[in-house]
Amino acid sequence: MRILSRIALLSLTTAAHAATVVYDFNVSWITANPDGLAERPVIGINNQWPPPRIDVQVGDRLIVNLHNSLGDEDTSLHFHGLFMNGTNHMDGPVMVTQCPIPPGASFTYNFTVDQPGTYWYHSHNKGQYPDGFRGPLVIHDPKAPFEYDEELVLTVSDWYHDRMSLLQPRFMSKYNPTGAEPVPKSALMNDTQNLTMPMVPDRTYLFRIANIGAFAGQYIWVEDHTITVVEMDGVYVHPTETNMVYVAAAQRCSFLLTAKKETSRNFPIIASMDTTLFDTIPPGLNTNVTSYLLYNPTAPLPLPTPLDTLTPLDDTLLLPQDNLTTLPSPDQTITLNVTMNNLASGANYAFFNDITYVPPRVPTLYTVLSSPNSSSSQGDLTTNPSIYGTYTHPFILSHNSIVQLVLNNLDSGRHPFHLHGHQFQILHRSAADEGTWSSSSSTPDPNNSNHTAAPMRRDTLVVEPNGNAVIRFQADNPGVWLFHCHIEWHMISGLAVTFIEAPSILQQTINLPADHLAACRDRKDPIPFEGNAAGRGGNSKDLSQWLVLDGQPTPPKPIPAGFTGGGIAALTMSCFTGILGVAVVAWYGFSEPVGESNTAAAAGVKIKSPAAAGESGSESGVYTDVDSAGKSASVVRVKRGTEAVESEALSFGSEEEAVNGVGMVSKKGDGVVVDVDAITRA
Repeated sequence: MRILSRIALLSLTTAAHAATVVYDFNVSWITANPDGLAERPVIGINNQWPPPRIDVQVGDRLIVNLHNSLGDEDTSLHFHGLFMNGTNHMDGPVMVTQCPIPPGASFTYNFTVDQPGTYWYHSHNKGQYPDGFRGPLVIHDPKAPFEYDEELVLTVSDWYHDRMSLLQPRFMSKYNPTGAEPVPKSALMNDTQNLTMPMVPDRTYLFRIANIGAFAGQYIWVEDHTITVVEMDGVYVHPTETNMVYVAAAQRCSFLLTAKKETSRNFPIIASMDTTLFDTIPPGLNTNVTSYLLYNPTAPLPLPTPLDTLTPLDDTLLLPQDNLTTLPSPDQTITLNVTMNNLASGANYAFFNDITYVPPRVPTLYTVLSSPNSSSSQGDLTTNPSIYGTYTHPFILSHNSIVQLVLNNLDSGRHPFHLHGHQFQILHRSAADEGTWSSSSSTPDPNNSNHTAAPMRRDTLVVEPNGNAVIRFQADNPGVWLFHCHIEWHMISGLAVTFIEAPSILQQTINLPADHLAACRDRKDPIPFEGNAAGRGGNSKDLSQWLVLDGQPTPPKPIPAGFTGGGIAALTMSCFTGILGVAVVAWYGFSEPVGESNTAAAAGVKIKSPAAAGESGSESGVYTDVDSAGKSASVVRVKRGTEAVESEALSFGSEEEAVNGVGMVSKKGDGVVVDVDAITRA
């Protein structure tokens, strides 16, 4: 039992002036066993794991000095949910806003936080963060619109026992053609289990919940307590009471809980993984993780009461505290259809509009910064989406335009979609199995009066299986921003697009620090930091080179729609072989069974049956006939019911030699019967 060692109890403080908060992160492999089931390598910070919580206040400057001591892997750091307004190059996704940080290198993230709420940080490099490189980030707000006495910060997550470098190749393999995601081995709360949190009677606690897992959404509830939701993904909401919340991977939720006055009992707080996301549920998997509100240290810690149904709060019905009304009609509408399918490699990939994301050869932000603009004699290419590559799936957004995304989930699973650099309004979300968004439904959901007044906002939204959603945001934050599914397996398999927002303004406002360029240049495999997605045009005076995409990274080819030449040949031979096989079986079935008389006729010899020789009737054997002179023998092998007949004439010096020569078992008169395995020849 761990008490408070991994719980934050913070008293309220008020800062008179903004501060500069500095964290030094030395990132390396260490060993941990958080669920008590298996030790494994994890990515620790400063030789400790779990990673530390980052705490700042609104208006502070946050500096994180990261040194990569992993030895065998690149890395990066993303601050999930932060707008990074004016500092897009600090956002962190590899090959989007920076090069990966190689082993032995250092990199500084430096930006101002101007939004309150509950967030988290994690590696954004090749599916790395489920190896443990993730932790909570809290931006405290002295002017928060609700009152409480203490904060409790809780992370929930799924947990694997193998490194991602082992799991990913198995997942993206022809031997996993359905794209079944690896099922977690357990669930964690604050990177442990059986956590206890001492309660002071009648005190009000602010619980900050962040799902920092790779895959599973979590249903969260506290037995015999009502909770009051006050924040979702950094958006303050009008206080809303409920008994349960659903927090998908990457989402956050804050709620108030007032401790009971009576202290005779302790109460479980439960996080239960959403098993509808799993293709299979392995025997013995505990899908829940339980912690406890500890009112009485001497009282037992009760097991959770099983629930027949899980009915969480509908987050789309919440009302933002600032009552921001629905944004105007969109200037740009982008429809994204979600599908999963196999490519020629045999592996299963994820697609928006039949395009699976592949990182470019040059980080997309660096392509923006190095591309010819309107002041160049070469002409303006910053707003030409082709220079950013086919498989980054780029969309150019005009500054301050209203953008509407229509999400049609044609997949049979839930997807939590996350937008970097923005919060979006949720205008509509269908139930499961309602199909695509109808083009006739051009207004917000008429069944939800909240939407017409002040739609809920957040940065990560769950879209239901075979359902749809409509979201809207203002492109008021110049930058290169990913929009992607935050199930890490789906990010790995390509479920992402790139929004390139006001690129000409980016060129005027961002100067890359030296360590950003060094991360590209000073490595065993240098990465170009100028040019288009294929690395062309950066050092060329020939404008046309910017439009040449030969050499851009590409996914495997699609599976051919029809049969290939080899497939036709294989099918033809298979059909011929099948027909021939049927013919042989038919011929065999209609053939006459072979008996002794047929065998004798075929051999042209006199045969004594086993019965005539004094033997019981056997199904097979070797029959011989020795002449009266005893100097020769005819040997016939017979297997009844077949046409397997062999005959041979042997000569011997005497009858005794003839009998011995054929390995006779018994003799009656002039006939002998010899066992098939006992034949010897002179």
